[in-house]
Amino acid sequence: MATIVEAPMVGKILKIEKQVGDRVEEDDVVLIMEAMKMEIPIVAPASGVLKELKVSPGQAVEAEQALAVIE
Repeated sequence: MATIVEAPMVGKILKIEKQVGDRVEEDDVVLIMEAMKMEIPIVAPASGVLKELKVSPGQAVEAEQALAVIE
């Protein structure tokens, strides 16, 4: 079953830490976003394989927007 990694708030994607096909463990940092002048690590909510990245560095995102898919 797929798990969606969501943005916790409005912000901007700074850096992608994992690539599609990478194995991720729960709480691994998948990407870094900037919000309110702070860098916020976005972690995997579950273990699995990163199947899809839906954002790229520099992209603005909305709260609860899907950022990545883990299966």
